[in-house]
Amino acid sequence: METKKAASAIVRQPGEGARRWFFGGGMHTWKATEEDTAGAFLLFEDEMSLNKVTPMHTHPDSDETMYVLAGEILMNMDGTEHRVAAGGVTIAPRGVPHAFKALQDKTRVLCLHTPGTAQAFYDGASEPLEPGNEPGTVNFDRIRESGRVNGGIEIVGPPPFPEAQG
Repeated sequence: METKKAASAIVRQPGEGARRWFFGGGMHTWKATEEDTAGAFLLFEDEMSLNKVTPMHTHPDSDETMYVLAGEILMNMDGTEHRVAAGGVTIAPRGVPHAFKALQDKTRVLCLHTPGTAQAFYDGASEPLEPGNEPGTVNFDRIRESGRVNGGIEIVGPPPFPEAQG
């Protein structure tokens, strides 16, 4: 019988946590990993530039909660658009199609996946961002491939925003 690992106590200050360049655009700072929380959740901050978009997608095995820390996003949740400013929250239960677009430069969201099963997808769809390194290039093929190999996401369509590409 396998013994389940206990969650770790975590205290992270602003700016602390592994920093990763996400190939969908954005710099992630991982605040609590699946390993830290014994699988309960994954928590990361995502800083995005103006007009960053996601394709329409679902998370089949986790619920995704996004709390907007700064800036504003346009969230397409199951076909309905919502503008969400700093202090607002979105919750996409597993299986619900959604996509978003950053409406301001340096938009920051706190993203919570429960449980933390989507971490393998994010790990495969990003690379470490060391101090002094520039962010990489947006590459939706890497996003699709990580979803295919690691699960955690299903791309169900292109970005639903008329001027968006991907």
